[in-house]
Amino acid sequence: MCDDMENGLTVIHANSQFVVIDKPAGLLSVPGRGPDKQDCVVRRVQQQFPGCPEQPAVHRLDMDTSGLIILARTDQAHRELSRLFAHRRVHKTYFAILDGVILDTQGVIELAFRLDPENRPRQIHDPVHGKLGTTSWRRISIQDGKTWMEFIPVTGRTHQLRLHAAHELGLGCPIVGDRLYGTRKPGQRMLLHAAQLRFVHPQTGEPVEFISEVPFF
Repeated sequence: MCDDMENGLTVIHANSQFVVIDKPAGLLSVPGRGPDKQDCVVRRVQQQFPGCPEQPAVHRLDMDTSGLIILARTDQAHRELSRLFAHRRVHKTYFAILDGVILDTQGVIELAFRLDPENRPRQIHDPVHGKLGTTSWRRISIQDGKTWMEFIPVTGRTHQLRLHAAHELGLGCPIVGDRLYGTRKPGQRMLLHAAQLRFVHPQTGEPVEFISEVPFF
């Protein structure tokens, strides 16, 4: 395990097969469209770890989300890690603060949604054409009219936790600072953090776990 900082990135773990980065909020995971959207985790990791594949990311975090993200250092590792994510063999835990009070203590949300092409990148609920997203959640506490939450996504849809929190058929309570599904005050960040990744190492067969401290709890 390591905790080095270079190129503005905190490296939680690095080996010959993959690296685990603690991504700051506000940084893209992968390059976007246009020259002003090329700075991202992928570009910085490729600079710090020469020889990475052209597309090393095996999953993504929204730009406004902070926390753990894995990038492969070889093509084989990319295939193996991508397979783990595709088959839902990576256990992920997120923490968030919701802008309101949730009275129930735990539950499971199942909502189908898809991209709204007229309002990219916003996702909209669509039980007919959308892809089903499933999220387990647990209330941690209520403080000052806001709810501290733990989310465990079963699927990995775009904006899944953000939409499941905000939509009236989900929790009906957006994540604090969510500029797409809630409101954001000037200078505020979205309070959603990918805090834990747990899976079986595809080469050694040993269970591995990576943890990032939640910066806003």
